[in-house]
Amino acid sequence: MNGSSYSLQDTGWTKSFKDAVKSLGVVFGDIGTSPIYALSIIFHTIQPTIDNVFGVLSLITWTLFLLVGVGYAWLAMSLGKKGEGGTIVLRELLVPLVKSPRHVTLITGMSFLGIALFFGDGVITPAVSILSAVEGIAHMPGCANIDHSYVILLACCVTVMLFVLQRKGTEKVSTLFGPLMVLWFTVLSVSGILSIMQMPSIIYAINPWYAIKFIITNKITAFIVLSGVTLCATGGEGLYADMGHLGRKPIIRAWFFVYIVLVLTYLGQGVFLINNPHATSVLYQLILSQAPTVLYIPFLILSLFATVVASQGMISGLFSVVYQGITTNIMPMFKVDYTSSKLRSQVYIGAINWALMTAVLIFIVKFQHSHNLASAYGLAVTGTMTVTGILMAWIFFLRHHYGKMGIAIFIACIDLVFFLSNTLKIPHGGYWSLLIALMPLSLILIYTTGQRKLQKAAQPMPLEIFLEKYEQRYQEASKLDGSAIFFVRSINSVQSYVVQTLFENNIMYEDNILVAVLTRDDPFGVIGFFKGNLAPGFRVFEIHMGYMEMLDIEKILHNAGIDACVMFYGQGEIVTRRPIWKVFSLIKRLSPSFVQFYKLPSHKLHGVVSSVEI
Repeated sequence: MNGSSYSLQDTGWTKSFKDAVKSLGVVFGDIGTSPIYALSIIFHTIQPTIDNVFGVLSLITWTLFLLVGVGYAWLAMSLGKKGEGGTIVLRELLVPLVKSPRHVTLITGMSFLGIALFFGDGVITPAVSILSAVEGIAHMPGCANIDHSYVILLACCVTVMLFVLQRKGTEKVSTLFGPLMVLWFTVLSVSGILSIMQMPSIIYAINPWYAIKFIITNKITAFIVLSGVTLCATGGEGLYADMGHLGRKPIIRAWFFVYIVLVLTYLGQGVFLINNPHATSVLYQLILSQAPTVLYIPFLILSLFATVVASQGMISGLFSVVYQGITTNIMPMFKVDYTSSKLRSQVYIGAINWALMTAVLIFIVKFQHSHNLASAYGLAVTGTMTVTGILMAWIFFLRHHYGKMGIAIFIACIDLVFFLSNTLKIPHGGYWSLLIALMPLSLILIYTTGQRKLQKAAQPMPLEIFLEKYEQRYQEASKLDGSAIFFVRSINSVQSYVVQTLFENNIMYEDNILVAVLTRDDPFGVIGFFKGNLAPGFRVFEIHMGYMEMLDIEKILHNAGIDACVMFYGQGEIVTRRPIWKVFSLIKRLSPSFVQFYKLPSHKLHGVVSSVEI
């Protein structure tokens, strides 16, 4: 009996360990590769005196603890919906708690802004990560004078390879990500400990007084340095965004390990920087001083793989955000491919993939060096963190969790200070992250506003009036054999294309079924059911789906016993003279239709075109 009990406990421990290792590969790639460039970039602008090094190390230690540990690992991850996290989830939690329509509009606007800034982060992260890793080649013996154009070319080749492989999905290689990052973090911690042993007093840098003293002493300079300190926390938002993929506990367990490793490696780099104040690439030069040359090349390759993992996590996160945007009707439909039969969160969106690859290549070629890219990095990250902090504090206030609310306000204020510090980067390249964020924000605003105007202009017929006309027409009309499906947005009113098909074009089948796909507040789960016969030969079938669900409509219809001869859907032809709505019309034309998005059988589909003026 005791042996059986021990076996069960061991199995549970083993699963927890494996989940924690997996989260290292999926969640912590971005924040785990920040040591490659963070200190080098910070001390590119200030002198590495002992006081400055101690102050910056203290700032990094407590930034990681407060913004990532308290802000995300504790506060944000306590706010989930069916285990899911992210900006859209915060919006879904907060909207039902407020009563004022103006507050709903404000919350929606802030969530849109958070999503848009995440896009800005998503472009710069792969660029700065890959470029900083490839730059390590310059520290190899005999490569000190290598033409930098070759470094740029290699970074571009790695980038293209990374995005080309996205089509295959990450399921087959995801099992390698965790162990790879375990090896990466192990090397960082060993290197950090060996360096700390040369100057054990560096451990005192974790005292928050050194951070406070640095800020008081340096004032404006310290405020500028905060924009560099931000780099140590990039990727912290991944803890919350990926909560639904891995679960809360494995991520928090892994975070404790990652936090200790990050503190050790930054302290170790600090020792090296004090002893070598002219170092330009602190981590690579530290490793080169500690290990034989023959071991430096494997480390360089390991760092390159680690940055690919970091980039992969950001790219997959963007795909997930876009899919959430599609299913919650805040973004137009893009062609979506599902790359995993096991993990429903793994999707591939070709249009986003190639646009992102193009943007990353442009950034690499334009900025040339990772420290130049840092001038554009951080604004989007801290903007997203600030939005998250405000939304969290609002939720805690409305739920009467005043203790957490106070801490959330404190964290949001720190986020805001970091954001304001990063605004100093705007003239020096920071405007690029704002320009990137402006594109998805404009797309979301134009699309959501245009959809509302389009639905209003289409003038759907109230269901009661429709049923009166339908019953009379159904008795008089000659009917076609079989069933016809009409896809509609809701069953409270009937879209004009259905009225046009049945009453104006006189196409009437024996069995007419309205099919409505409704998105629920929770992320996963699908159910399809008939709502009864509303009239002779007229039924309604509803499909309720979670907002992150990957839907197979044809399979759901088949399981419900629906074998339609034909499937009708509406195609609105937008007529407008206003430039902004011409943009909306172009978006609609370029976007896959509802039926293309859900991959319905093309031989049964019939689009009904109707002109709508807005």
